[in-house]
Amino acid sequence: MTAHSQTVDIAVDNDAIAGTLLSPETKVPGVLFVHGWGGSQHRDLARAKGIAGLGCVCLTFDLRGHEKTIAAKESVTREHNLADIVAAYDRLAEHPAIDAEAIAVIGSSYGGYLSTFLTTLRPVKWLALRVPALYWDDDWDMPKHQLDVARLQRYRRIPWNPQDNLALASCAQFAGDVLLVESEHDDFVPHTTLMSYRAAFEKAHSMTHRILDGADHALSQDCDQQAYTSILTSWISEMVIGARVGDYPHHSARYS
Repeated sequence: MTAHSQTVDIAVDNDAIAGTLLSPETKVPGVLFVHGWGGSQHRDLARAKGIAGLGCVCLTFDLRGHEKTIAAKESVTREHNLADIVAAYDRLAEHPAIDAEAIAVIGSSYGGYLSTFLTTLRPVKWLALRVPALYWDDDWDMPKHQLDVARLQRYRRIPWNPQDNLALASCAQFAGDVLLVESEHDDFVPHTTLMSYRAAFEKAHSMTHRILDGADHALSQDCDQQAYTSILTSWISEMVIGARVGDYPHHSARYS
């Protein structure tokens, strides 16, 4: 990373000594974490601390209908929660140390689904989706809590194209780098859904797809949590280092 050099005078007693102040010439990336339905920022916070150590500014938060606002769970809609994500993004982007053109969004399940819409509303350079859920476009204003779970399970077993679904249409327009993380034994987001997402990223600069062997949707086992943390941290590290040298890592395969 290049540094900005500034000559300074340092007052000492009744004299002054010469010094040179070196500071980073460029700002640092920002990373926004978006948890899933029924989750919280708790697990994201642990991962954010590690990624902050790479030289990023991270923000975790609780969607409405969760934690302190749990009373709203039965009335909150997808539209409400997307507004939460946009507000959180704007709060992160206004941090003085952040390069507003170098922001990563990391979304899990429901949060991953909504994060795809964010990419059409705000600049996103890197997008990491862990077991991203998929919902039909209808009933956008219906409380999320009231969506037919059995119908969702059937819907997610069907391959969909960007022409069929607005979230996938958002993916089709995304030109940054993508990480998809799938759980082998996922009862909520099946392999078919992940394939719909992967195929939708037609313009992505790079695509990395990882499958957590033996893992369930919630990563109930500590070893699965650790495996996901390792995958995510390694990918973010590669992206951040690429940004600091002025380019993305061109050796990344589209599918790996």
